[in-house]
Amino acid sequence: MESTNSFRLRKQALKPIETARSSASQRDEEVSKNNGQRTCEEEPLSPSSRLYHEPNFNVYVIAIMGCKTKIYPDVVKANLGHSLLRHPRFSSLQVENNGEMRWVPTEVDLERHVIVPELDQNMDSPDKFLEDYVYNLSKTTIDKSQPLWDLHLLNLRTSESEAVGIFRIHHSLGDGTSLLSLLLACTRQMKDSKALPTIPIRKKKDKKSDRIGIWRILLRFWFVLQVFWNTVVDVFMFIATALFLTDTQNPLKGLPGSESTPRRIVYRTVSLDDIKFVKNAMNTTINDVAFGMTQAGLSRYINRICENKKDGGATETNNLPKSIRLRSNLLVNIRPAPGIQALADMMEKDAEVKWGNWIGYVLLPFTIAVREDPLDYVRNAKAIIDRKKRSLEAFCTFYIADWALNLFGIKAASALSHKVISRTTMCFSNMVGPVEEIGFCGHPMAFLAPSSYGQPYALMINFQSYIDKMTIVLSVDEGTIPNPHQLCDDIVESLQVIKDAVLTRGLA
Repeated sequence: MESTNSFRLRKQALKPIETARSSASQRDEEVSKNNGQRTCEEEPLSPSSRLYHEPNFNVYVIAIMGCKTKIYPDVVKANLGHSLLRHPRFSSLQVENNGEMRWVPTEVDLERHVIVPELDQNMDSPDKFLEDYVYNLSKTTIDKSQPLWDLHLLNLRTSESEAVGIFRIHHSLGDGTSLLSLLLACTRQMKDSKALPTIPIRKKKDKKSDRIGIWRILLRFWFVLQVFWNTVVDVFMFIATALFLTDTQNPLKGLPGSESTPRRIVYRTVSLDDIKFVKNAMNTTINDVAFGMTQAGLSRYINRICENKKDGGATETNNLPKSIRLRSNLLVNIRPAPGIQALADMMEKDAEVKWGNWIGYVLLPFTIAVREDPLDYVRNAKAIIDRKKRSLEAFCTFYIADWALNLFGIKAASALSHKVISRTTMCFSNMVGPVEEIGFCGHPMAFLAPSSYGQPYALMINFQSYIDKMTIVLSVDEGTIPNPHQLCDDIVESLQVIKDAVLTRGLA
């Protein structure tokens, strides 16, 4: 017998599916939509979007959504028809003509985009099946004869959900932040079916009004000087990395050709309250704590591998090399990311919103070390991130790549980007999610785990918050990292060690 929620999902009133209607021979025609006029025109792909069609940058964003109820495919398809498909990038082909790629509006066949595999509900390990399903998905690409996205609906009960949806979107459709915002714009709060998700906004610190004028001027001058110097150093390091500077060979650094290997995506969920507990005790940010526990976890993992490689002898606490250069390549969208409300308005009212890949590079150094005080990992993380905040590295590296693209062409820009990324070790990001329970097409979500594959490095680490949880997502090349679950456990255990150190020192 169906539950009340399931009955509501199947019976809820939905609008008919509406899709953009056009073809290559019907370009620039006027179409009527929502009792208004809208011009469907072919548009060229941005340089950054074209970059993701190069053989060494064929990147896909993938988002695993755990649901608390069974998923009803008909309900999902009906909702997509008047939400996601209203975004022009999700209802357009990418057509190449005379060396130029353009967005061409097309009619969307949802049967090709929404995949519902038949599953054995009595399988031994649903969690392992889900992991293998995503792994096999990373071996494939989406046919260019359709818009480059698909959604896989698995009515599979796992340890964390009753069913799972897997969104796969080609990176040329947008950067990770914009795509996640668009996905959230297709959801609604469970307590209010008309309300969009609420994303926490960083509060600005109150400025002290009693400072003497001359001191304020001096502080601003010192800040500008710091920004200038840090930017010069960061740009120099970016150019050096593009030319010759590479990370130390370490157990996490992928071999050449890593971009073409399938990815094992694993995740763990921890308490966001534990992270906030450390944040408040040490007067830092959530990002500082996430970065610090990742540094601790990576150090623990690499130290164990170095210990196992030793030929006998006494076991030492610190088995790490004396110095190790390990950097993360952080891709930053320098265009202000469209908010959830703006994206929702765009899909509902055909409003204009800025979109696309405007990507700058930030090289984030990780300190790999065995520390006596676990809190030093967080203190070190805060120092690194605070310094990066006082730099225009992302803007400058974007314009360097743009200059290379305009002067030497897409191949040269692709080679430059590939060298910078492949000479670093990994990618790291921390995404802020909703603070209340949300539903995707009426299905309440249990967790959200975003990641990607096709990148030229062997490890990507994403942190994604949702209500009172933080999901840690690893995308790895198993040829380099054969035990990703152990690495994930090391990061989770590092948070517990840091929290225990806060309690022991009475900092709370």
